[in-house]
Amino acid sequence: MILRVAIALLFCASAVFAVQPDEVLDDPVLEERARGLSKELRCLVCRNESIDESNADLARDLRLLVRERLVAGDSDDEAITFIVDRYGEYVLLRPTTGGSNWVLWAAGPLMLLLAGGIGAGYLRKRAHATGTQEAALSDEELERLRRILDE
Repeated sequence: MILRVAIALLFCASAVFAVQPDEVLDDPVLEERARGLSKELRCLVCRNESIDESNADLARDLRLLVRERLVAGDSDDEAITFIVDRYGEYVLLRPTTGGSNWVLWAAGPLMLLLAGGIGAGYLRKRAHATGTQEAALSDEELERLRRILDE
């Protein structure tokens, strides 16, 4: 039972082990700022994991870079801007809505509206379409049908 609890705690606390003891800053305020910024930056190796949670070497380098920038006196925005300038906007877990990204942000709702419009047009056209009427059987066909059914 104790082993199961220990394993469960190990899996729950796996993100805690990402930040190595030698990375932690002496100033608790700066360390808290660094942890906050690290949670907003994407690990470029792990894709959808923050550098605060990742054990990849590149994530460690980015964590150290964030701390280095904060120790140098950068504000949070300046540190993020420095990293984005160096690695591109992909490093942000929550990309900005400005610039060319507005197309990406608007694409989902626009596609939904487009699909709704196409669907409504199709249903309207289908509702107003005249039904196809089948031609009545000729006298010869009716006679042949009667013979087949009588057999």
